Amino acid sequence: METLRALEDALLEFAGCILVISHDRWFLDRIATHILAAEGDSQWTFFNGNYQEYEADKRKRLGEEGAKPKRIRYKPITR
Repeated sequence: METLRALEDALLEFAGCILVISHDRWFLDRIATHILAAEGDSQWTFFNGNYQEYEADKRKRLGEEGAKPKRIRYKPITR
C-alpha cells in the first residue's frame, strides 16, 4: 500500500501528461483527470473528469443495462 500511495503522489505532482492503463477504479478515480474508454463494438469515448464521473455519465448515456460490463464473445478459430 505504501508503494501505491507513493506512486499516486508522484503522479499527482508530475507536471506532464501520462497514459495509465488500470483496472483499479479507486486508483483511477484519484489520479485521472480525463478518461479514454473502450466501450465495446470498437467504440472509444473521451471524457473530461475522473472515473466516478465517467461511470455516472456512462449510465446517463447508455442506461443502467447499457452501462453494465459485458463479456466479449470471439468466433472460434477453425482449421
